[in-house]
Amino acid sequence: MLALHFFTFDFRLSTFDFYIMPFDLSPLWISLKTSALATVFTFFFGIGAAYWMLGYRGRWKSLIEGIFVSPLILPPTVVGFLLLLLFGKNGPIGKLLSPFEITIVFTWYAAVLTATVVSFPLMYKTALGAFEQIDASLVQVARTLGASEGKIFWRIILPLSIPGILAGLTLSFARALGEFGATLMLAGNIPGQTQTIPMAIYFAVEAGAMNEAWIWVLVIMSISLSGIVATNVWQQKRSQGERGRQGGQGRQGGQGGQGRRRDEERAESSFSFSSDTNLLVDIQKQLSGFSLEASFNTGQDPLGLLGASGAGKSMILRCIAGVETPTQGQIVLNGRVLFDSTKGINVPSRDRRIGYLVQNYALFPHLTVAQNIAFALPKGLDTATVKQRVAQQLELVQLPGLENRYPHQLSGGQQQRVALARALVTRPEALLLDEPFSALDTHLRTQLEREMSLTLSRYEGVSLFVTHNLEEAYRICQNLLVMEQGQVVACGSKQEIFEHPATYSVAQLTGCKNFSRAIAVSYQEIEASDWGARLQVIESIPNDLAYIGIRAHQLIFTDNGDRENTFPCWLASTSETPHRITLYLKLNSSAAHTRDYHLQAEVFKEKWIQLKDRPFPWYVQFNPFRLILMK
Repeated sequence: MLALHFFTFDFRLSTFDFYIMPFDLSPLWISLKTSALATVFTFFFGIGAAYWMLGYRGRWKSLIEGIFVSPLILPPTVVGFLLLLLFGKNGPIGKLLSPFEITIVFTWYAAVLTATVVSFPLMYKTALGAFEQIDASLVQVARTLGASEGKIFWRIILPLSIPGILAGLTLSFARALGEFGATLMLAGNIPGQTQTIPMAIYFAVEAGAMNEAWIWVLVIMSISLSGIVATNVWQQKRSQGERGRQGGQGRQGGQGGQGRRRDEERAESSFSFSSDTNLLVDIQKQLSGFSLEASFNTGQDPLGLLGASGAGKSMILRCIAGVETPTQGQIVLNGRVLFDSTKGINVPSRDRRIGYLVQNYALFPHLTVAQNIAFALPKGLDTATVKQRVAQQLELVQLPGLENRYPHQLSGGQQQRVALARALVTRPEALLLDEPFSALDTHLRTQLEREMSLTLSRYEGVSLFVTHNLEEAYRICQNLLVMEQGQVVACGSKQEIFEHPATYSVAQLTGCKNFSRAIAVSYQEIEASDWGARLQVIESIPNDLAYIGIRAHQLIFTDNGDRENTFPCWLASTSETPHRITLYLKLNSSAAHTRDYHLQAEVFKEKWIQLKDRPFPWYVQFNPFRLILMK
């Protein structure tokens, strides 16, 4: 009978009774009040639960996650039944409240409770998704800048999550507004007390009052859709405003004072440390593919960590900064124990006094340049002091006048220098640089590399520089530590490591391209079996000799084939770069194909012009002072 009445309902405007009648409006006010309160509770509970779960790594994570989300997937009547068991007169919570003469069931509070429970999963999942999308390096760097967890949450995580949280609030409010089944189970349908709009619709249809039902349907649809539309409009305007600021300010000056140079004596006063500056690292950490084992001691001279990608270089920096925890070992900076597995010491990142510059610079995108730099400054400083410190750092990195720019309005080089200024503003005892030039083009890399060298020469703390670029490491660092598969394979001055690599792998990592298995023939003569050549050497031959090598640019082309260590050679193929030619050479006979060669020789193009028209064979000489003997 109800279905027949519905389908024969006259939709003509003349008979669709939109008249204003004095029917009870209490469902509207009850729904708005319960939904608003439920949204407030859901906001705090949902964000708190999401933030806790973001860092929780316990064994019960999946179970807890399932409990939090269950109101979203369970039928509303089941949720209402479970709440009735908990809050009913004989339920555990109901018994706890009875001595205080507090009753939840069939009250307005029950409607708020059910709306909160069923809308909680939407807020929780949306907030958790927003938190997880935040770049983890932002949080890690914030910790190394001395920020507390509370400051990180309020200044970094929450502002960057606002679009997602606002969407969660809108969905939670709409879900709370439309809640029916659980509310009916726990709060009942008491007109003027617990009857919300969904219940008013249901019972109006049941009673055949279709006009009243349609009015409530339109009301609840209008409220829900207007909230969603308003949220979308706000997000679109926010995105357009950010793009407008980026376009408008991005066209303003290029380097913002890059041409200005500070007097070196003024800049040197920014850093002041004791003469016994020292970092001791002796750690082990089990990784998925290998075990990291690093043991070294470094002072004020910049130490370059050199090695292939995945060798463990960045992990060492993360352990020193406190972002990662070693499996065992010890880290001591200027006499302060930062980590000691045997004594149970693990100083938090915020208390280590370490500046950490990561590969992507990790500038806080919602803060201006000045706010990024000032973020690291301690509380209690007056505004004038903060401005002065920020201005000093911007002068130090040649970026005055960019205080009010946002990170997306800066070039890659400017971002790097702002990140460096932020890392140095607190005068850290150690500065960790994790491939700071990897995201820059060649021209800018060369320019900033010089500035970085100047900065490190003035910096009196410990500085570690991670790179896989050989020339970069050589130009910036005085000492090198070479890593391979988590192991330290060489450590010492850059001259010693490049000129006398002790092993085949170290020679490879430092750019040597020519190797041959080697056998000692006499006191100063070696048989290079892969090259088919006997070579005179100056360096004493080690007992465990396995290889001999020579760098590509140290081969000498000569017209005199009678010289010592000189052999005829034929060209197999060439490879060209803007300034050099790589020649692939075969000794003692002509090459059968392009891959039939023994050596690579690198020459400038001017030399190539002189060579290319000479008849074969050419003659190549191995300077005995340049030959590398390795195990």
